[in-house]
Amino acid sequence: MAARQPERPEALVGLDVGTSGVKAIAISAEGEILARAEEHYPSSSPQPGWSEQDPEDWAGASERALQRLGVRPLGLGLSGQMHGLVCLDAGERVLRPAILWNDQRTAPQCEVIERTVGLRELIDLTANRALPGFTAPKLLWMREHEPETYARIAHVLLPKDYVRLRLTGTRATDVADASGTLMFDVRARRWSERLLDALDLDDAWLPPALESPARSARTPDGVPVAAGAGDQAAAALGVGVYRPGPLSVVLGTSGVVFAALPRFARDDEGRAHVFCHAVPGTWHAMGVMLSAAASLEWVRRVVGPTTPYETLLAEAHEQPPGARGVQFAPYLTGERTPHADPDARGAFVGLSAGDDRGALVRAVLEGVAYGLRDSLAVLDALGVRPERARISGGGARSALWAKIVASVLRVTIERPAAEEGSAFGAALLAGVSAGVHRDVGEAVAACVRTSETVEPDPRWVQAYDEGYERFGRLYPALRTIAGSAAG
Repeated sequence: MAARQPERPEALVGLDVGTSGVKAIAISAEGEILARAEEHYPSSSPQPGWSEQDPEDWAGASERALQRLGVRPLGLGLSGQMHGLVCLDAGERVLRPAILWNDQRTAPQCEVIERTVGLRELIDLTANRALPGFTAPKLLWMREHEPETYARIAHVLLPKDYVRLRLTGTRATDVADASGTLMFDVRARRWSERLLDALDLDDAWLPPALESPARSARTPDGVPVAAGAGDQAAAALGVGVYRPGPLSVVLGTSGVVFAALPRFARDDEGRAHVFCHAVPGTWHAMGVMLSAAASLEWVRRVVGPTTPYETLLAEAHEQPPGARGVQFAPYLTGERTPHADPDARGAFVGLSAGDDRGALVRAVLEGVAYGLRDSLAVLDALGVRPERARISGGGARSALWAKIVASVLRVTIERPAAEEGSAFGAALLAGVSAGVHRDVGEAVAACVRTSETVEPDPRWVQAYDEGYERFGRLYPALRTIAGSAAG
C-alpha cells in the first residue's frame, strides 16, 4: 500500500513581487509563519540610468515560489515594487520590457508634465510631484521615443498586477499602488480624468482600482485574491502601521519613513509622497531617500569589499556619536525627500588624518539616519507626531544602526517579530479578502507582534541634534559646488 501523503496545511499566502526577486509567505490565521519561498530574477540596464525587467520573469518566479510553499491557500494577497510600467497589446501580450521604479530616463518628461499641468494643479490632483520613477512619465517617454510600440498599447499594468493577470486572467489594481502612477486622484481614490486628458493618455488602458482588501479575482482553483497594495503600504501593514500612531521606518536599499494619516493631507511643495493607504478610506504619507542600506553597501565595496558587515559595524561602534565631526551626505543616486533632485550627489565632509574606516562607516550610518529625519520633518508638517516606530529592512538587523536611528529621530523603535514586511502585509490582506479576518485592524491585531524595543540613547541625542543641524547645510553647499563645476 502506498504511503499516505501528508495533508498540506491551510494558510493565508502573501506574494511580494520585488526588484531582485519574488517572496512568498504562508501564515496561519494567528500570524504564525508556516512556510517561505523566494525566487530571484535579473534586471537589465540597456543604457546608463535605465532599469528594466521582463514581466515573464516575475510570472514564472511567482508560480514557482507559490508551488514551493506546499500549503492550501485560503486566500492570496499581492504586493510589489511600485511605479513600474507594463504595457500590453490587445491580446494581453507584453510589448516591451517593464520600465522600473528606479529608472531615471524620464526627467525631461517630468518637466513636461509639471509645465503642462502646472505644479500646483498637479499636486492638487495627485498629491505628488512628477518624479522620474513614476509611471506617467514613462508613458510620455514611450510616446516620444518608441511611437510604434506606444501605438499598440491596449492595457497598462503595474508589476504585481501583471502577476495577477497571469495567475487569474483578471486585470485589476488597488488604490495604494495606483497612487504612485501620477495618473490617480489620490483624494478621490479614482483615476484622474483631468490629468489623463491633460496628458492625452487613454483611460481605457487602465484597470479597475479597488480597495486593497477587496476581492479582485479567483485563481483557477477558486482561491480568492485580494487587490493587494504597493510594497510600502503592504510593508506598513506587515509591521502593524495601519492607523495613525507608530511610524514605519524601512532601512532597505532605499529608506522610508511612513505614517498613516488621520485624514487626507498633502505637502504643498510635494516633498512627501501622499498615497491611498491599504486600509479602505485612509491615506498615508511617506518620505523616501534613495540610498539607505545602499549607502552602507557602497562604503563596504569601497573600503573593505571582503570585510564582513559585522566587522565594519563593530569598528563603527567604537566611534563616538558624530564620528568626531565626519559627516556623510547620502545622495549617491540622487534624492527624493525633501530634495526632489535626481542630480544630487553624495560626499564625506570633515575628514582628518586621524580618521579611520570605522569613522567613515559610522558617518554613513548617521548620514542615512539624518536623511530619515529630513523625511520625518516633512511628515511633521502634515500632523504626524510619533513616539514609536516599527523598523524593518535589511539594515534594521544592525543593533547599532537601530540605536542611531532611534536617537536621531527621538523615537522608541520596535522590531517586528516577522521580518517578511511586504509579503506579510499581503498575507494579512488575503485574510480579509478570504473572510478569515473581518477587517485590516482585526488582521493586524491577530497577527502582528514585536520582539524587541530600542530606546534612544540620551547620551547621543544632543550630539545628533547638533549633527543634524550641520547636516542640513550639506545639500545646499553641495548644490552650489556642483553648479560651479558645471559652469
